[in-house]
Amino acid sequence: MEKTKVGVIGLGGIAQLVHLPNIAKLSNAEVTAVSEIDKRRLTVIADKFKVSNRYSNYEDLLENSDVDAVIIATPTSSHSEVAIKSLNYGKHILVEKPFVRSYEEGEPVIEAAKKANKLVIVGMNLRHRPDAMLLKSVISSDEIGKIFYIKGGWIRRQSSDQAWFMQKGEAGGGVIIDLGIVLLDLSLWLLDYPKVETITTQNFYQNTKNIEDSSISFLRCNNSRLISLETSWSLPMEKDSHYFTVYGTKGYATLNPFRIYKKYEDQYIEIGSSQTESPAVLFQKSYLNELKSFIGAIRGNNPVVSSGEEAIERIKIVEAMYKSSSIQKEVTL
Repeated sequence: MEKTKVGVIGLGGIAQLVHLPNIAKLSNAEVTAVSEIDKRRLTVIADKFKVSNRYSNYEDLLENSDVDAVIIATPTSSHSEVAIKSLNYGKHILVEKPFVRSYEEGEPVIEAAKKANKLVIVGMNLRHRPDAMLLKSVISSDEIGKIFYIKGGWIRRQSSDQAWFMQKGEAGGGVIIDLGIVLLDLSLWLLDYPKVETITTQNFYQNTKNIEDSSISFLRCNNSRLISLETSWSLPMEKDSHYFTVYGTKGYATLNPFRIYKKYEDQYIEIGSSQTESPAVLFQKSYLNELKSFIGAIRGNNPVVSSGEEAIERIKIVEAMYKSSSIQKEVTL
């Protein structure tokens, strides 16, 4: 079976720690070209992963290599431009989150994908955690009834220490863009994409000036469903905290650890659990599963998960979150 040829544009931490080593584990794909503006990093990483086709200009990669798809792992400010040019060269793309900085930036990418008839997939790895996929099946089976409330939070240090990551113009935002957007995506996916009707957000700037380092949001959805999200780089905690609870009319379920509780008369009884692997292992598997899904979608073996169309709707919600915090009022979509 011929392997899908993949190019990686941007060789920062996510490419080095996730994409390059994980693609090496796949039997149906291989990295055949890489691009990075930092020439020293380009040489070191390309040598480490034995990639002979290396370019300091990503357009040279698109023009001169025969890759079928590219992974875009550059600073967020360049996502739209790199995505559109990659699509115009006839490449499928996987864009690291966040997809773009604004809805306005995302629309041309979607149009370019339609014109090129190529896939746009956005990296939302929490969907691909084994326990999250199991939770999705539990909800779909009505095991815990109709879901009315989801509460999710992630408190940890920021994901990158690169200078661009702390600049609003480059990154598009702070902890919402870093951690909140994946919790938002997971919540909407588990609820089968409800209509978000109103949003209330409060952002805090305890150790930062231009981007938020803590954020709390309440999203009211149709059919009286509520999503509560808490994310922070700065709240004092003894250790990192990543929690997620889904409440239904017949019971509730949690991630980290995965537990299912069902209501019997006036008590909640645990009916299922799965904690054979550590959160770190589950997190690593989520990225490997994400890449398997991406390559599988390109090859026509499985449906697209986390499409560009879905991602641009998430950006619209994120923009409303920032607006709510800015005007100190609830925002109606």
